[in-house]
Amino acid sequence: MTRFPLLSAAALCGAILSGCAQTAPDARSGDPHAMQLMSAGQATCLATTPGQNEQGAAATNALRRSAGLPPVRPSPVLAQVAARHACDMAQRGRMTHLGSKTTGPGPRVKAAGYAPSVTAENIAAGPFSQGRVLAEWNGSSGHRANILIPQVRDYGIGQAIGPDGKTRFWAAVYAAPR
Repeated sequence: MTRFPLLSAAALCGAILSGCAQTAPDARSGDPHAMQLMSAGQATCLATTPGQNEQGAAATNALRRSAGLPPVRPSPVLAQVAARHACDMAQRGRMTHLGSKTTGPGPRVKAAGYAPSVTAENIAAGPFSQGRVLAEWNGSSGHRANILIPQVRDYGIGQAIGPDGKTRFWAAVYAAPR
């Protein structure tokens, strides 16, 4: 089962994308929630540090704990998958679950050698810190639904800076092994 989050236009545009130019979602791309935020160009791709991944897992676990769910473990493999997707989005200037060469988080996770029974992904873009993005995801019903998938056991987060030098593209991957 691969699960994609519902991107709330109000939550993302108002909270995550405030101050950014927006283009209407493009259903022709196969991702009705995709947003072209800027022209494609040179992005700054960042490796996720263990501390960043642990911070993300801690925020995720606080919400999961309040719902009576087991914690997730920070996964270096999923962090790498998330960072690569954030980089791909930043290079294209496009927030989307579809990768340049993949159809969603499931194929990306499998290509990294992780055999999932469940995958989900949250994405965001804007001039915000990791803490702010995590708080926004926890406060958004569609993103929260991914965080609260009972079967999820592993977590990874990644970010990249878009060609404008200001916009951060974020991806978080949630998964459970077979």
